[in-house]
Amino acid sequence: MNSFGTLFKVTLYGESHQDAIGIVIDGVKPGLKINWDDVEGDLAKRRPGAVGTTPRVEKDKLEVTSGIFNEYTTGSPLHIMIRNENVISKDYSHLKSQPRPGHADFVASMKYQGFHDYRGGGRFSGRLTAPLVVAGSIAKQMLPFEFSHELIQVGSLTDMSQLDTYLREVHNQGESVGGIVEVRVKNMIVGLGEPMFEKLDAKIGQMMFSIPAVKGVEIGTGFSGATLYGSEFNDVYEDETGKTLTNHSGGVSGGISNGNDLVVKVFVKPTSSIGKAQSSFNLESKQKQSFEIGGRHDTAIVRRVGIVLENALAIVLADLYLWSKIYK
Repeated sequence: MNSFGTLFKVTLYGESHQDAIGIVIDGVKPGLKINWDDVEGDLAKRRPGAVGTTPRVEKDKLEVTSGIFNEYTTGSPLHIMIRNENVISKDYSHLKSQPRPGHADFVASMKYQGFHDYRGGGRFSGRLTAPLVVAGSIAKQMLPFEFSHELIQVGSLTDMSQLDTYLREVHNQGESVGGIVEVRVKNMIVGLGEPMFEKLDAKIGQMMFSIPAVKGVEIGTGFSGATLYGSEFNDVYEDETGKTLTNHSGGVSGGISNGNDLVVKVFVKPTSSIGKAQSSFNLESKQKQSFEIGGRHDTAIVRRVGIVLENALAIVLADLYLWSKIYK
């Protein structure tokens, strides 16, 4: 429920407004001198500050309590904790009776019989992606691959040079927008993934859909491939290394990496919390009524989710990469 992976395994804990969030990472090789500047750099990419992002800014100071000795990893599990400091819990007191449209408030209340921590979305909050960024950053330092991500669409906008202006307009309307991020991995090897239920693309889908607000995942040419003939979609091999003329498969054949670039596109929905007043059912009054959502929220959470998706993909690849070593 709270863990992902087998050989490289992460266990996530905490809620948005609890004292701390954190992660336990098992499978980090011994003798790795973690580049903490790289980890901090990845966390900075996730941190708000740009137009369209939340005014809630956390320091994200890392507290490492195990798995490191004399600056090197020991091979035992790493425990990394991040304190929650900038919280305003009173903004969420009304959620007991007024579940927000698009959020997990209603289902959480039903599933956990009202005992869940609803503040800031609790266990379902995007705040929980910070430890994932940390784990993925460490995973990248164990892998021979080259990672990158690119924001390719926000709402109706595809020209990212106009992003600030566009998001100011959306914010002034009290609205939010979603978007699409492309994550690419170069220098891939052949053979990552295990049939039938540990396929590379299946594990990518499992991980990506575990991230709040993700509603769609494509590997290579996804839904747009519906208009292509088989002769157009097929990736023709160019040489004995498996290099292909096109990459509609996104680097995955039969659920196994084929050595070409791994290309993953992810659709992140519009932020559910918006500035406009909304009408929704009130569990206390037993009728629909107008209300406004408090708290501090992103106009476009997709603007800072790229590094989360990139590092989440690194966690998947680290686990399957270790699996691949079993057969060598």
